[in-house]
Amino acid sequence: MQLDKDQVIGFIRDHGDADKAEGAKHELPEKVDTDRHGDLLAKYGVDPQDLLGKLGGLGGLTGH
Repeated sequence: MQLDKDQVIGFIRDHGDADKAEGAKHELPEKVDTDRHGDLLAKYGVDPQDLLGKLGGLGGLTGH
């Protein structure tokens, strides 16, 4: 799923890590693909499933 970079940065800040948020601001692309950019998200301590659950309310989507 694609998310705006600002959403991801806000998620990182909400979890109390302003330094990581600042680094992510400079490194993440404008549109972050949770599948394609998983390694980059992990670098900033972001679990894509947590991110999607918080931002999209998609925790219940399992592909059934």
